[in-house]
Amino acid sequence: MNASSYDADVLVVGAGPAGVAAALMAASLKLRAIVVESGPVCGKLHRIGALENVSGNWSTGPHLAEALAADLERLEKSGWCKVVQAYAVKATGHDDRAEIDLADGRVFTSASVVVATGVTELAPSDLEWVSVPAEFSASPLWRATPQELTDRTYVLGADRPLGTWLRAHPDATTPLHVLCPPADRYKAAEVEGDGRIRLVPVSHASISRPAYGNGWMVEVRSDDGAKTVYAAESVLNNLGSRPAGVTGLVSGEDGYCPPSQQHRRIRIAGDLRSARFQRIATAQGSGAETVLASYYETALPTPNGAAR
Repeated sequence: MNASSYDADVLVVGAGPAGVAAALMAASLKLRAIVVESGPVCGKLHRIGALENVSGNWSTGPHLAEALAADLERLEKSGWCKVVQAYAVKATGHDDRAEIDLADGRVFTSASVVVATGVTELAPSDLEWVSVPAEFSASPLWRATPQELTDRTYVLGADRPLGTWLRAHPDATTPLHVLCPPADRYKAAEVEGDGRIRLVPVSHASISRPAYGNGWMVEVRSDDGAKTVYAAESVLNNLGSRPAGVTGLVSGEDGYCPPSQQHRRIRIAGDLRSARFQRIATAQGSGAETVLASYYETALPTPNGAAR
């Protein structure tokens, strides 16, 4: 396929921090980009109540989201970027091109594809370490306010939104009892020094209704097999996330998509790379790096159509 017939020089799937960073880098290199996003630009940032490890003096996720959305709008007006509201279903790499298939049947081609679809929230049914009844429903931790908490509030999982919530509510004093499975313990290490956290290591937890009264019964089995039952007034969901990639990618055992294992024309950016790299700052850096790497490694057309 002739490079001049590509729909874009770079296709970007996902308009979160990584996707926007990829589009910005593409524009700086005079590469035409198409950004495919099924929802609002940087929509997930609106769930983050505090930022302290992202440069730029951003106070909250929504604050940063507005700025990144404005960046993408500026790129569209400049003519170097086009945002397509659609659902991408498949990424494919070929010797002479990369493709993205959309749910509506359209196919976009380019020299390279950056997949930055991120992650989606886990439910108890997705995990083996927790059992809940059919009627169980738990609000996510990130939505909770300190006023809603009691000293019998339990949290399912020790994923990183736990630290974000603590930073967003520095004056909250009510302790959080956090059920922490083995897979979350390296994450919990980041907040275990906070006096408001009561970590409860578990190998399995069962949630059920009490015989009398309201709330929930939380039966915890520890690593050594011992069982303890707690009476919880409320249970919040903080189970973590799973990859939300398109088909056509190479996944590891954990479901994430190692960048080094993909086709040379398919680049992975942001949270989709690994559970250990779920940070806004690293997502932005990886988004920019994928485009820069493609710029040097792939023969991309210049604005006048000549190959480099």
